[in-house]
Amino acid sequence: MALFSFGRKKEEEKKTSCCCACNCTTENMQAAEEEKSLKGVKILGGGCAKCNQLEVETIEALKELGMDTTIEHVKEYEKIAAYGVMTTPALVVDGKVVSYGKVLKKHEVVKILKDVRGLWRV
Repeated sequence: MALFSFGRKKEEEKKTSCCCACNCTTENMQAAEEEKSLKGVKILGGGCAKCNQLEVETIEALKELGMDTTIEHVKEYEKIAAYGVMTTPALVVDGKVVSYGKVLKKHEVVKILKDVRGLWRV
């Protein structure tokens, strides 16, 4: 009877909104896409020691530059996936992924922030 179920698998595949086995819904993915456009500095990662260290280094870099030190730490995997990041920790500045897969030092974050935000005279 496999002939009668022809095409059903394709219909079922279309219903899923995510390639992983998590509970990502269309609404969650849409909300994550909308959040990407917001200005600010974000750390993407599940909350491991490397993610936390990147957050500390980023806060120190922001203090050195005299910028607002408010950082959002994104831990939800569907939101991380919306950025296209597969390796954490990741640093996002103004909606753009500027680093992923490693812990940056303070001087590296300062350089990235200057480049991305155009702070040449700071």
